[in-house]
Amino acid sequence: MNIIVAFAKTNDAQNFKSILSRGGYDNIQAYTSGVQALSAMQDLGSGVIVCGYRLSDMLYSDLLEDLPDYFKMLMISSSTNAPTDIVNDRLIYLPTPLKKDDLYSTIGLMLEGVTLQRKKAREKRKNRSLEDKKTIEAAKEILIERHHMTEPEAHKYLQKCSMDSGTNILETAEMIISLRFSS
Repeated sequence: MNIIVAFAKTNDAQNFKSILSRGGYDNIQAYTSGVQALSAMQDLGSGVIVCGYRLSDMLYSDLLEDLPDYFKMLMISSSTNAPTDIVNDRLIYLPTPLKKDDLYSTIGLMLEGVTLQRKKAREKRKNRSLEDKKTIEAAKEILIERHHMTEPEAHKYLQKCSMDSGTNILETAEMIISLRFSS
């Protein structure tokens, strides 16, 4: 599972990366800006971001607003910067000074939560209704007919379009069908 560490100071980011590595975690990337962290999260797809209150270009709250679906945030800072309204189930706050055991157990639970969230999403995709499957197949047929794609190419195209547009594959299929009838 992926872990991103993002703190305004390079030294802080590297220290947290080192602490997590010694705790048995791998696939850790360290950054100082929110933009870098967001870009890495988009590439990785899922995991946990460990960050401070302030990054070099934004606050944790700005980063939280743009957090990809399969990421959770662990914000670590002094109690003076503690979030006052944690209503988001994707944010966990730990005050400094911090014990390594608390950090490790919190990260472990968060990674398990992300894994479970992805597993539930996969199950939901597997259990599509017959009507939803027919809609997706109809969109594939349009792509095959109009663009001379094979079935696997049409399916891959649907997946890519849905990821690029931030919609699920069913919504993308419905858009393709609606475009066929509007042209």
